[in-house]
Amino acid sequence: MELLPVSIGVGLVVSLLLSEIFGLTAGGLVVPGYIALHLTKPLSALLTVGAGFVSFVLVHLLSSVMVLYGRRRIILLILAGYLTGMVIQYFVTASVEFGNAEFSVIGFIIPGLIAIWFDRRGIPETLGALTISSVIVRLVLIVFLGGRLAP
Repeated sequence: MELLPVSIGVGLVVSLLLSEIFGLTAGGLVVPGYIALHLTKPLSALLTVGAGFVSFVLVHLLSSVMVLYGRRRIILLILAGYLTGMVIQYFVTASVEFGNAEFSVIGFIIPGLIAIWFDRRGIPETLGALTISSVIVRLVLIVFLGGRLAP
């Protein structure tokens, strides 16, 4: 059994429950599953959230000079997340080494999905919901998969 599909599935369930019960949205339905797998690499999780924040700021600044709404805004947020993640991946992780620690931005569209929810719900609520849901997903994975869950 592959870990990523299981993590995404658990993340979908947790996101749905948190959304329905508490009204918390965690930066997209699949994001908690991806983040949960990387909680043992906090620098990667922070880089991903940072890329989402930079993307949010870039599109917010861009929206002050042009009309951005609806589909155009969403596409620009995802594109900005992709480009920001690639820039961080290429320049930051290629030039900085922390001993044997490996880190990188998680996924290609995850920063963009986080940026969308920063835009929709606000930064504190999105970060709080993302943290809570990712930790819950990680705990569920540990309980049910135990030893198969690599650190």
